[in-house]
Amino acid sequence: MNILLPTDFSDNSWNAIVYALALFKNTTCNFYVLHINKVENIIVGDAIYIPTQEAIEDTYVKPSKKKLRSLLKKISDHLEHNKKHKFYTIVDYSFFVESIRKHINDKKIDMIIMGTKGASGFEEYIIGSNAGDVVTKVKCTTLVVPEHAKYDKLKEIAFPTDYNLSYDIKILQPFTAILSMVKANLRIIHIHKKDTKLNTEQLTNKDVLNDYFEDFMPSFHFLTNKNVENAIQCFVESKGVDMIVMVAKNLNYFQNMLFHTRVEKITYHTHIPFLVLHE
Repeated sequence: MNILLPTDFSDNSWNAIVYALALFKNTTCNFYVLHINKVENIIVGDAIYIPTQEAIEDTYVKPSKKKLRSLLKKISDHLEHNKKHKFYTIVDYSFFVESIRKHINDKKIDMIIMGTKGASGFEEYIIGSNAGDVVTKVKCTTLVVPEHAKYDKLKEIAFPTDYNLSYDIKILQPFTAILSMVKANLRIIHIHKKDTKLNTEQLTNKDVLNDYFEDFMPSFHFLTNKNVENAIQCFVESKGVDMIVMVAKNLNYFQNMLFHTRVEKITYHTHIPFLVLHE
């Protein structure tokens, strides 16, 4: 398995690395630790100074390579050595999303695992802009690990769905691989407004999901709430959910959970990872 670990050398990106290595402890993995520099053009008077290749190398690339070497040493010093895991470092300077896309293709990446800093004030959103850009703009399965998420054996995984399967069911394969690995309870959740019932197509799709996940004996939960994120919050608290899994094509339905919610009442975003599946 090839896993991309973007890092900005912050505490939350370190936390994502620790989480990734624990989650895939028993899986043979190549981890590509990527640091992306944003190269700034400098304005001097009326002129814009564009750094030369040599200046980029000295100012951005060499210091970043040094920091990545220190990060690999920190991994070997702080985390037990795992023969199944190999590490490679990459330094890039480009726009964040473009760089991620490029390395996904070049390295045949199966999953991105990245940290995100939870909101520290009421004006901030649940996931940071880099993580938000990746889950919406990069077609690769992404695990977003909040800053206070600590890996413990996954016991409860929530899969919210609107039962409109606008995607190929094969998209769920990375998720079933994790379920096979961790033996967690799978909770399939549907949030609906009061007095609404599933239509014929949704009932058929529910059966499709039931058949697909048959080996994992899923349980189906129907939550009545006008507000998706409040419903998820209550469910997460009552069941002790350890991970939330969503399909990227359903992000419009769930976008309040990730992008638009002010954070006064929502706490799960600080400690529960999101796995976002892409086609």
